[in-house]
Amino acid sequence: MAPILFDTKIIATGEEALRLCEGQPVARIDARGATVMPGLVDAHCHISFDEPFSNDELFFHRREGLAAIIAAYNARKVLRAGVTTMFDADTIFDVSLDLRDAIECGVTEGPRMRCGGNALFTSVGGTAGLLVPDEGSIGYLKVTRTRDEIVTEIRRQAKRGADWIKIHVTGLIPRQRQEGEIQVWTLDELKLAADTAHEVGLPIVGHCRNAASTHDAAIAGFDMILHATYMDDAALRAVCDARVPIVPTLTFQAVLADHGARIGASPYLQDLFAREIEASSRQLRHAYDGGVPIVCGTESGFSITPYGEWHWRELQILVENLGLTPLQALSCATLEGARALKLDDCTGSLEPGKDADIIVVEGDVASDVTLLGREGAIRHVFQGGRSIDVETPLAPRRDPPSWRVSNYSTRPATRLAAGLWSPKQ
Repeated sequence: MAPILFDTKIIATGEEALRLCEGQPVARIDARGATVMPGLVDAHCHISFDEPFSNDELFFHRREGLAAIIAAYNARKVLRAGVTTMFDADTIFDVSLDLRDAIECGVTEGPRMRCGGNALFTSVGGTAGLLVPDEGSIGYLKVTRTRDEIVTEIRRQAKRGADWIKIHVTGLIPRQRQEGEIQVWTLDELKLAADTAHEVGLPIVGHCRNAASTHDAAIAGFDMILHATYMDDAALRAVCDARVPIVPTLTFQAVLADHGARIGASPYLQDLFAREIEASSRQLRHAYDGGVPIVCGTESGFSITPYGEWHWRELQILVENLGLTPLQALSCATLEGARALKLDDCTGSLEPGKDADIIVVEGDVASDVTLLGREGAIRHVFQGGRSIDVETPLAPRRDPPSWRVSNYSTRPATRLAAGLWSPKQ
């Protein structure tokens, strides 16, 4: 293992590091039996959500100030898991933008952040279905009904300090008849959004969970695509031609498919998500082989993907389902993520001149990426050269009043359920 000399930035590695250290009062860190690697880049988080169990909870049970305070608590969990950089594509209120600024000026501790504002929707909706209004804002989204509203909202978000613009290109509708989601933006609307974002100096990212949406986002000039599941050959050609980075974000599906029975998920969803991973992995691998950057993201922020728990799981998917080597997967979780977020000048690799975003992990991660998820495996986290306390437990917290959905019951109180009568045999 080559030595690394750093303070806030990486100064030198290898023999040069040893030479510069000679005779100098430096603090030495014993990394024997461990992997020293760049901090992880999680390119799909939702730090403002606080692990909702439903969109109902997320849309109607959150308060802006309290959400920001709780997001700061949760950001520390993410950092302790070895994630030194994260992308928060959309936010409730402007919570993520404010948290990003608070972290940057040293008010609170958390990963380096790049953020979107409210995701742009059409009135057809998104993954929240009928909860999406026909106009206005709710939760993490803003409905845009006309070309003028698309342009106005993108410019407003630029003024508010968003780093990215996010478009929810696909969504769900009642009585849907196709796999994945349906496309709810036209190609012309996507081109307008991309051109407007680029005119104000912002990159644009799309939530795309069917073939047509991935194809259209790629040819419209999007800078990154989330999911890109269910690609057909035309979509594959489009992303390969554009070399647009893809963040598959299959961790959510994998956790639910693997562990759904223990957390009360329906067998139907377990089977659906397992099949989505299987159906999408082959085309994603073809995209990778065609030169498309594949980037790790986890959807952390929902009840299925709690903060600090699953930031390593996407690497396992890349190895086991896409057939990447552990080293290739590690690159997707570090340098490729930094490049996609346009941060590779300062992070993503252990090169002199870059910020000292470094983690020390017990064991040989280059042989087994799941070591990143083992309890206590992350010995040290350094962000910009500053040592992060990963040993002292965070103070326990409770949910504030009315923060979660409160059900009357888990099933209707019919006379049969109450035991007042039995069905006839």
